[in-house]
Amino acid sequence: MNILRKILFPFAILYGLITSIRNFLFDKGILKSTSFNLPVIAVGNLSVGGTGKTPQIEYLIRLLSDKYKAATLSRGYKRKSEGFVLADNNSNAEILGDEPFQFYQKFPNVQVAVDANRTNGIQQLLSQPSKPEIILLDDAFQHRKVKAGFYILLTSYDDLYADDFMLPTGNLRESRSGAKRANIVVVTKCPKVLSDEKQAEIRLKLKLTCSQQVFFTFIDYDTVIYGKEENIDVAEIKSEPKLLLAGIAKPKPFFDYLKNENDECLTFPDHHHFSDSDLDSITTKANGRKIITTEKDYVRLKDSILVSQLYYLPIKSSFINHQQNFDATILEYVKLNL
Repeated sequence: MNILRKILFPFAILYGLITSIRNFLFDKGILKSTSFNLPVIAVGNLSVGGTGKTPQIEYLIRLLSDKYKAATLSRGYKRKSEGFVLADNNSNAEILGDEPFQFYQKFPNVQVAVDANRTNGIQQLLSQPSKPEIILLDDAFQHRKVKAGFYILLTSYDDLYADDFMLPTGNLRESRSGAKRANIVVVTKCPKVLSDEKQAEIRLKLKLTCSQQVFFTFIDYDTVIYGKEENIDVAEIKSEPKLLLAGIAKPKPFFDYLKNENDECLTFPDHHHFSDSDLDSITTKANGRKIITTEKDYVRLKDSILVSQLYYLPIKSSFINHQQNFDATILEYVKLNL
């Protein structure tokens, strides 16, 4: 923690008290939570940003969408639209937000919707002519006005909620005790090799109940980067001079995976909307070199002046072990609640 965050510790105590009272009121039914008569799976975290929610949602889409009519519902962070929006051919990242637009482009058989009011969003999805059988709630762990049937809590390997503090001293949105609402905890962004002893150590640190399952995943990068006109093997592009560009919460692993000593790395804030001056600056810095960005940033940049030299690297969430147990747990919940 830096000095300023330490100074703000009293505010962290106050914020923790407020969120704890709010959770208590929801737990006791004093504040209303709405349940729905279909499988609703909420994915989220206790901390702000950077735990890998997008690849986790995409994993669930791949697991479920071939068997069931699935929909995703997100808040649509930093979008320029308001209220409920169901993605269609006229949608873009400004209307939906970058992650929902990414879902829409990658998974045409899935309904993608945004609404800050998740209760209304679910009601609107269920009023559609072709209503979903399953709804995946993106970043909804703290959205207590909807009572999901199943909760997946994400925490980063190098930033476990058990080691964190409440905002503004730390990065927690609510107390660590909020983890008790989770059916499953997924420790994300692990090293590809993680010993059984280390996994057991983390389980103890998270202080979960015997009914909660813990899984460990890592970020798996594609072997190809993709552009509008061509695709290039990552092994080939790694040795080529390039500009690496990221507007995500924690870009270091992305940079480390691709960069060589001659590359330049350019960082923007998470969910950044690129202005004309940003695009001009990026073009100047690239100086004719290829620009490689994240898939989330690409959906905001693919129609810009950068497109002729712009490429993106997809990622996915992969399990270190026990993937079949995770899949079976999710599929059993869905089967029992359809």
